Amino acid sequence: MAPFKAKVIWFFQGSFNVIGLAVRQQVRQQPRRLAASEVAANLQGCRGGRMKVNMRFLKKIGILTLLVTVVSLSYLFFYAKTNRVTPILMYHAINDDTSSSLNVSPKNFSRQMEFLRREGYSVISLNELISNIVKGVQFMPKTVVLTFDDGFRDNYFYAFPVLVKYKMPAEIFLITNYIGAREGYLNWDEVSLMSEHGINFGGHTRNDVYLPLEKNKERLWDEIAGSKADIEKKTGKDAEYFCFPTGGFNEEIKNIVKKAGYRGACTTNRGFDRKNRDVYELNRVKITNSDMTKPFHFRAKLSGCYNLFRKFRSGS
Repeated sequence: MAPFKAKVIWFFQGSFNVIGLAVRQQVRQQPRRLAASEVAANLQGCRGGRMKVNMRFLKKIGILTLLVTVVSLSYLFFYAKTNRVTPILMYHAINDDTSSSLNVSPKNFSRQMEFLRREGYSVISLNELISNIVKGVQFMPKTVVLTFDDGFRDNYFYAFPVLVKYKMPAEIFLITNYIGAREGYLNWDEVSLMSEHGINFGGHTRNDVYLPLEKNKERLWDEIAGSKADIEKKTGKDAEYFCFPTGGFNEEIKNIVKKAGYRGACTTNRGFDRKNRDVYELNRVKITNSDMTKPFHFRAKLSGCYNLFRKFRSGS
């Protein structure tokens, strides 16, 4: 069970145990049996044969319940506020084939970015976020980071114009052997153009390899360091950040990422660093097409508290 959920359950169980104790104590103070004459007197004094209710007792229980609720909500608010993180949003393809939960339609992507602008969110680069995490600086609420995995060509046609329109930076993680070589993926000319307009590019391996299953260290190095080298050679700019395919990693893989010269790395919901203090296993929040049709979902994912409630898995 997630630590936060366990704390919530423990807190509320304790609170209602207090109420239960008060009820039992009050009941003990009442006489267990009434004489026949007293029963008759009570029945005569009640309309419709109902027993008189001890209003003073109910008032005490009401006040106690209200107090427990206020204290509980205050605790939850304080805990969430002090453990809030800047959410890193994760996108993949931007197209109308929404049969996959990884795809967001162009219309809904545009609506999501419009929502961020209208509601006063500050969209910062992954580089700015990681630089401040290293310094121990926490951003204000309503700050988010945008990332895209794989390097699909529809990012260029549908996401890029919207990001330019709203002047929003983003990080796209490239499977570098697919760029300019496979249908449906960006080419290097498009990558270079986007890199001139606020879009940064990071490594996502050369061949979309699930790294924990690769036992050959030379191939691990080639997939991780090679992806970085490809981007820097083609764009002339540093590829500073890495993204683990499917979020899979272990300590050995993290060390290779560091050795390759990356300044940080993103995962999905893998690992157990809910507060995103380790810049080499930054948790992200998957954005889906339905998030815009269910606004509460989108707001919850933007809150910075989403990591406190979601289920996490081990890195590998």
